[in-house]
Amino acid sequence: MTYAVTNPATGETLATYPDATDAEVETAIAAAASAARGYGRTSTPAERAESLRTVARLHRERRDELAAIIVREMGKPLEAALGEVDFAADITEYYADHIDKITGDSPVPIDGEGTAVIRRSPIGALLGIMPWNFPYYQVARFAAPNIAIGNTIVLKHAPQCPESAAAIETIYRDAGFPEGVYVNVHLTNDQSAGVIADPRIQGVSVTGSERAGSAVAEIAGRHLKKVALELGGSDPFILLSTDDLDATVQAAVDARLDNTGQSCNAAKRFIVADGLYDDFLSKFTAALAGAKVGDPFDESTVLGPLSSLAAADRLHEQVERAVAQGATLEVGGTRDGAFFDGTVLTGVTSEMDAYREEFFGPVGVVYRVSSEEEAIEIANDTPFGLGSYVFTTDTDQAERVANAIDAGMVYVNIVLADEPGLPFGGVKRSGTSREMGLLAADEFVNKKLIRIAG
Repeated sequence: MTYAVTNPATGETLATYPDATDAEVETAIAAAASAARGYGRTSTPAERAESLRTVARLHRERRDELAAIIVREMGKPLEAALGEVDFAADITEYYADHIDKITGDSPVPIDGEGTAVIRRSPIGALLGIMPWNFPYYQVARFAAPNIAIGNTIVLKHAPQCPESAAAIETIYRDAGFPEGVYVNVHLTNDQSAGVIADPRIQGVSVTGSERAGSAVAEIAGRHLKKVALELGGSDPFILLSTDDLDATVQAAVDARLDNTGQSCNAAKRFIVADGLYDDFLSKFTAALAGAKVGDPFDESTVLGPLSSLAAADRLHEQVERAVAQGATLEVGGTRDGAFFDGTVLTGVTSEMDAYREEFFGPVGVVYRVSSEEEAIEIANDTPFGLGSYVFTTDTDQAERVANAIDAGMVYVNIVLADEPGLPFGGVKRSGTSREMGLLAADEFVNKKLIRIAG
């Protein structure tokens, strides 16, 4: 069986679930396609908004239960799990609150008489392929805007998240959405390829690895399907000046260790001006060394286990390879099962694999730079372009650096500042689309021109 709940803190398999049968896959596609033709086109925005508000309310009412599920499934510390449920509710409610903007006509100025508008219409049933690191948040930012538009969802969640996937489907059903608006199905990779190819599926969204994104995009391209990709990142944290080094170090730690370091847009490369480097490295290293590793149900835990033993194996191999190639291990690099200590590497050069790899766990790489120009050069010298962070007391410098960074997002003097209304996405190998904010509702929509004579 592909789908199972294996507690990464203990290694114990708590439950297994069968892969979908071909008949179940057909039922799921047919239900979503039927709902898209019916409810998706005949329901009013107000009706969809009301049901989405109920989805948000049910997330909040079932908060403790939902959080406990993902602590068991992927080891997220409890406080972070509760916060994720809250954020998923906020995202869902955002699209209910802004549904008129999402679905309303946009007038187009014309030279002749009459009128022209762009009318946003649903395109139909979509496939969502979701990751394990944010089981509720990732789904909310894909499903909510598309259901607000009138699209319907076939959802393939990560194989280690079958119980959170089922919980979300139950919420959409309990919120009053008709059968087929949101369908969870335990697809295998081969079955996913078949779903993408099915003419009843109009588009596919993937959040995951480069490998998964490339594979899905190849299949979608062969079948002329729209594909939205949210992939990896190796976000730079550029420190050029500060009037409070302790607060800046804490921001760097928070940006690196969120979700036990398993976040695509976590700060991973810390690029520090020469005059601040020694003090920053000393404080940053001490903070990562002191981050409590332990039971994810313990409220004082900062670092729970990585999502699986395989994830810990991969991260450990990356760190060991970086050291073998000449990097300096300042602290950490050790593991106990799926638990991994806070780790800091220095001395990484462009000849090393670590220079361009993504470390998906509590590992920070620190670079010393002598100028703003060198900081930008290192920040951009990566195959990724998701998020970035700039810390400086110079307003003009902040504008220059933000403009120069090749990334989909730049946060200046702030971290962990995502909001439902702020678009999320990247460039280069980090993806091709935007989620959250009003831009998310334009990914899978027919922007239909309606021109009427005078």
